[in-house]
Amino acid sequence: MDRSSETLDSIREINLSYIMLAQRMLREDKPVGMFRLGLSSELADLLAGLSLAQIVKLASSDQLLCFFRFNDHTMLSALTQTAKHAEVASTHAAILLAGQPAEQFA
Repeated sequence: MDRSSETLDSIREINLSYIMLAQRMLREDKPVGMFRLGLSSELADLLAGLSLAQIVKLASSDQLLCFFRFNDHTMLSALTQTAKHAEVASTHAAILLAGQPAEQFA
């Protein structure tokens, strides 16, 4: 198996894990799941309602379905740098994430 094929297999595995985790999070507590995933209500409903066949088909994409939400220096730094008050670092990151818009249908 060449590296390209291994990479595609890894992407598909990540996609499947991500969709399954997202569904579980949304079914357990939709508002919290939406916040943690950065999803709109419409997208959360669609994702939570996918059938097993739809999940497998979507996961087989060669594109990553999840994205890196920490897209600015302040947000990434809040999570990676040692803070004097480490107990507030996760709260600070949550506040920064709350300021980001939820993903919407284009």
